[in-house]
Amino acid sequence: MMNRLVSITVIWFAIDFYFLQAILTATAGFGSLTQQCIVAAYWLADAAIVLSILYGALSPRIDFSASQKVKWLVGLVILSIVPKLLALPVLLVEDITRIIRALVNWLHHAPQAVPRNKEVSEVAIGLAVIPFFAIIYGMWRGKYRYQVHNITLSFNDLPEAFNGFTITHLSDIHSGSLVNTKRVAQGIALANKQQSNIIVFTGDLVNNKSSEMMPWISTFAALQASGGKYSVLGNHDYGDYIRWNTPGEKAANLEQLKQIHQQMGFRLLMNEHITLEKNGQTLTVAGVENWGKGGFVKHGDLRKAMNGVAGDAFTVLLSHDPSHWQHEVITWPQPIQLTLSGHTHGMQFGIEIFGFKWSPIKYMYKQWAGAYHNKEQVLYVNRGFGFLGFPGRVGIHPEITVITLRKTR
Repeated sequence: MMNRLVSITVIWFAIDFYFLQAILTATAGFGSLTQQCIVAAYWLADAAIVLSILYGALSPRIDFSASQKVKWLVGLVILSIVPKLLALPVLLVEDITRIIRALVNWLHHAPQAVPRNKEVSEVAIGLAVIPFFAIIYGMWRGKYRYQVHNITLSFNDLPEAFNGFTITHLSDIHSGSLVNTKRVAQGIALANKQQSNIIVFTGDLVNNKSSEMMPWISTFAALQASGGKYSVLGNHDYGDYIRWNTPGEKAANLEQLKQIHQQMGFRLLMNEHITLEKNGQTLTVAGVENWGKGGFVKHGDLRKAMNGVAGDAFTVLLSHDPSHWQHEVITWPQPIQLTLSGHTHGMQFGIEIFGFKWSPIKYMYKQWAGAYHNKEQVLYVNRGFGFLGFPGRVGIHPEITVITLRKTR
């Protein structure tokens, strides 16, 4: 871990030094003392963050996996690096042109240094300022700015009795990251305001330990739905990302988490299904344990979950990782009309405006936010209720999804 921290620190300071050239160019007319103060403040800010991270990594008194302070240090690192990365292309293009011009001068036997352009440096700094303040907002307010996404999905084979049936979909609570009880309670109230028939939760209740959820049980138990509340596990719920003293301790943690689902009034579906009945017609809600592509755990057993489901049943599947849909669900011999997932968080960083959406997570997950269609099947990926790692959300707000089922006429 120490070697990794050293490597990151070296790269970080290299980026800092490069971006500093733009600051020096843009402030060239400020006077020597003013410029020196700006440079000193620039370096002191980053040095303070680096020293704090090193202390957090080396101090035995700090639980690096759970400390809220560490999460804020991650946020400060992102605040320091990301804006500069967005400005680097401008500086790199300018430096390439400077090198070419210097070579031309040399070939013409007129060696002459080509100085940086002040206007270009100002543009680079301006490009860095925008994400800088966006990240500050995301850490301060954006992570609790809950938004309701209403979507209507139509199906030919939806039972008539369930025409207009509503589902509130939550995912990725990550209670170990939550701090602001008032804002979280407002999010729960907003979910209840939708008055959906059922509420579903598609995994990652915690970051690592079931104890993270203890202060929040009563808050999330307040979720109400006349048709019941149903949930599944996500990859973080198994406690795979921290060390345990014994295998038994890890197993006990998972059992406690299962009990917490029950205490909150959720029916946890562990590779199983339940049947909802209305006016003599039925709708199946199936849920699998986590199944993810690559190195993510594959405890999900779709065959077991669908065992006993009628061949002509209308099924809503809860599966934490959206990659499960593409790799297994859409080719399943029984029809699974609607799959609800989460997991990606929309990377907590992106752009959504006027119907356009983009996030770096799209290069890892083909289905990362919103609705996706494959013939008669639909996948909906929730952007997540909480946050992980970076203590904020920039452009991708926490989501409460409300899905209305309609029968195609």
